[in-house]
Amino acid sequence: MDALIAEFPRFVSGFLGTLRLCLFAAIGALVLGTLLAAFRVSPVPPLRWVGTSWVTVFRNSPLVVVLFLFAFGLPQVGVVFPTFGGNSFFWPGVAGLAAYTAAFVCEAVRSGINSVPAGQAEAARAVGLTFQQTLGSVVLPQALRTVVPPLGSVMIAMIKNSAIVGAFGVTGELFSVDGALTAAGYSALSSLGGVALAYLAITIPAGIGLGVLERKIEVKR
Repeated sequence: MDALIAEFPRFVSGFLGTLRLCLFAAIGALVLGTLLAAFRVSPVPPLRWVGTSWVTVFRNSPLVVVLFLFAFGLPQVGVVFPTFGGNSFFWPGVAGLAAYTAAFVCEAVRSGINSVPAGQAEAARAVGLTFQQTLGSVVLPQALRTVVPPLGSVMIAMIKNSAIVGAFGVTGELFSVDGALTAAGYSALSSLGGVALAYLAITIPAGIGLGVLERKIEVKR
């Protein structure tokens, strides 16, 4: 592990870069995925079509294709992302990863919505609540408690998928560190071993934290 020891500051920088990338992508995926889940259970057919189409397209597309679409396809139709720290691929990478992950978040949240007894929504409608009020005030608060484990798995998968974003051209995160160290003459095994340990330093605490959150929510039910 000579690369990890000799280039530890560079690994720390890549570690923080991956955290930043994943934080932005996670926020986008959770917000968009929850919105898509609401679309999928909406009584409005066009909204259901939008939610279903999004999930079908993105769940069955390779992440690399999605990233190419956001980085090179959208600019062709006038959608231009700003640069981040001089890196023109950062925001397309975040947007592509968030859009891809949102499809899996949507299905996790929708399964939670379907697990809420139908009587809850019927009672809410009986007292005059609209669909939006019923979903936001009655159904979703109960549904989100049941989907912590699957959402945790989706988020951990997203962290690992961020390596593909790094290979795609986003600089300053863990995968780009491996490329820089290999180019500097370190062995691929040494540099990749350090990168693997850094990813474990993210995913293992995340899994532990989600387990603690799940136990706390179970107590409050």
